[in-house]
Amino acid sequence: MAQPLLRIENLRTWIDTGDAVVRAVDGVSLDIPHGETFALVGESGCGKSLTALSVMRLQPDAGQIVGGKVELNGEDLLALPETRMRDVRGARIAMIFQEPMLSLNPVMTVGAQIAETLRRHTDLEGAALDHRVLELLDAVRIPDGARRRHEYAFQLSGGKQQRVMIATAHACDPELLIADEPTTALDATIQAQVLELLCELQSRRKMSVLLITHDLAVVAQMARRVAVMYAGQIVENADRETFFSRPAHPYSRKLFDSLPGKTKRGDALAVIRGTVPPLTREFVGCRFAERCDHAWDLCRDTTPPWYEIGGGQGVRCHLFAEGEQMREGRGERREGKKSHETAESVAIPASRLPPISSLLEVSDLKVHFPIHKGVFKRVVGHVKAVDGVSFAIERGRTLGLVGESGCGKTTVGKGLLRLVESTAGQVLFDGEDFLRLPRAQLRPRRRHAQIIFQDPYASLNPRMRVMETIEEGMAALGIGADRAARQARIDQLLGEVGLTPEVKYRYPHEFSGGQRQRIAIARALAVEPQLIVCDEPTSALDVSVQAQILNLLKDLQAKKGLAYLFITHNISVIEFLAHEVAVMYLGRVVERGTMEEVLENPKHPYTRVLLSAVPVLDRKTKREVIRLQGDLPSPVNPPPGCHFHPRCPAAMPQCKIAYPEKTRFTATHSTHCHLYPPG
Repeated sequence: MAQPLLRIENLRTWIDTGDAVVRAVDGVSLDIPHGETFALVGESGCGKSLTALSVMRLQPDAGQIVGGKVELNGEDLLALPETRMRDVRGARIAMIFQEPMLSLNPVMTVGAQIAETLRRHTDLEGAALDHRVLELLDAVRIPDGARRRHEYAFQLSGGKQQRVMIATAHACDPELLIADEPTTALDATIQAQVLELLCELQSRRKMSVLLITHDLAVVAQMARRVAVMYAGQIVENADRETFFSRPAHPYSRKLFDSLPGKTKRGDALAVIRGTVPPLTREFVGCRFAERCDHAWDLCRDTTPPWYEIGGGQGVRCHLFAEGEQMREGRGERREGKKSHETAESVAIPASRLPPISSLLEVSDLKVHFPIHKGVFKRVVGHVKAVDGVSFAIERGRTLGLVGESGCGKTTVGKGLLRLVESTAGQVLFDGEDFLRLPRAQLRPRRRHAQIIFQDPYASLNPRMRVMETIEEGMAALGIGADRAARQARIDQLLGEVGLTPEVKYRYPHEFSGGQRQRIAIARALAVEPQLIVCDEPTSALDVSVQAQILNLLKDLQAKKGLAYLFITHNISVIEFLAHEVAVMYLGRVVERGTMEEVLENPKHPYTRVLLSAVPVLDRKTKREVIRLQGDLPSPVNPPPGCHFHPRCPAAMPQCKIAYPEKTRFTATHSTHCHLYPPG
């Protein structure tokens, strides 16, 4: 058997917090062959990123590698002095970090940062160095590299920042590239471009890739082998085809069951109860036992060994002890609970919904931000963030608003709530125009429309306890006879979102990401709204926590008849939750209809591009892949005619002249595109 490029044996990295030792990486072993992509998946906090940092010997100051081996082509990296290790980093092993803006130096141009790596590991200087920098920028498809090299990271879009990170990582043709969640913060079209670029560079340079992600669809597209990590250990290891056709470990199966999608609209998503256990404790038995539907006494008392179960698949689970999986009496453990048994079914009975009527009607909403220049701050232009958006949301229904980052989705949500002031348009809420209300009248009506932000930690006051956070809005709007009544209501709300009343005395930093989002939902519900704007509420969450939040939102809608404006770039979430879909591009809605009409029969070329960019779990699924050229134009100076025409594969001469009229295909399905006659 050929020697792998990277071999990790029983790696253990512990972090001394002062009060306790966190065994963050606790006996990890894996092999990465030459020229292959190896994916490491699992929930946040399971040790994926620290495993990668340990390979680079970049663990935090309080962290220490206490045991194991990390061999690169047979050379033990843990035995090298730091001076030798510096020659390895960047040259033989390179890393792409999750957040490029935090990884790129804000006071250095992007060209200077790429050149810095080349100077450290090569003999290039002068014109040869400049030529290599431009060559790398061209390789990662950054247009006009001669100009862009002199720009700073903040002047680039998120996709271009990630491409600069990729160019820096590839500068010295490394043998191994570690990509830590390289597409998590990117929308579908930019993600597709970055993944395609990584595949192309890997194929051309025959390097190996360690891909860290929690997106199983990305794994299906990129990886040759997959390892599942849980609580500091590898619990399953298999080739891609085996893993996606028959995942073995109960945790792996739960990850698949937690994924939203069209086929699960009628049921609740399967939920992995509880959270990853604290890694400060000494484990006895299986680390997943407390959350496992299959666990029995042996799982709680005895640590499971590693079992090779054939076909290159291995698993750390007592279900695969000799004869265990074959015995009739153990069969029920392997099947586990169906999705409708793991959580309350949250399909919305028609009898429980109020009569269909538009709760919210938005007509020609515009939000233009002035651009000021000069000493006297004269207005020299406008950022047309939202430029004539219209839609309606019925009571008890969900409208999904999708599109690329920067298209104006969040500004629509803030504009209709008057968190930013609108330039023009009409927002009728229960027949009353929100945009025309004086401030004194707007405040009491704000209780009927609330918002859940993307990052719950940033939107919760770190100095306020949970009960103070939730009570603040109630007191301001005069809800509750007195404080005792409000506290009783807070206890009830926490129960409704799956938290115990005791947590109300804690601060935001004491909760996990999923728990903080539940608190944000409780805060929104506290004033008894009829409409909630959900701004990417699950984008920063693992699939298991995302399933809990989506189940909760769907259940609350069924019980309370809530309407949602759900802003996201995750199409699978839209398939699971939304009744209608509106697709935005550069401040305007280009297509709108029911979920089935838009996602199964897309009409606008941009909608087709979005759907073709979404990675799918089943690699056998054949679909047209549409390459989207260029970047989203600036809303300061949008293109004339159809805003999409500079990037549209179906553009015609008239697309450059006039913005297309609305074309209706059904009573609910419409688009703005010159491909179809207006009417």
